[in-house]
Amino acid sequence: MKLIMAIIKPFKLDEVREALLGLGIDGLTVSEVRGFGRQKGHTEVYRGTEYSVNFLPKIKLEIAVDEPLVEQVVETITDTANTGQIGDGKIFLFNLDHVVRIRTGETGAGAL
Repeated sequence: MKLIMAIIKPFKLDEVREALLGLGIDGLTVSEVRGFGRQKGHTEVYRGTEYSVNFLPKIKLEIAVDEPLVEQVVETITDTANTGQIGDGKIFLFNLDHVVRIRTGETGAGAL
């Protein structure tokens, strides 16, 4: 089992979610986060005053999947979230040693 963590642009969330539902992904966790990478932020003008935005708004997706789906989920996120512009995001993979469904006590892949 793997935990897939993807950082994407906020306006791509609905498109990525729909694509993942099409793969049969039953659930995911979404967090609104801020950060920067190569973009290094940008400058905006508000009410005539220029100011610097150092941390850009992003969306963090966390999806726990069984091993056979990992490559398909990563490929789907990559294809769907890609705009071809800097700041499209990153995908990180983590090993999941143990999963427990709180309600039923199921463990392993059955708990996903």
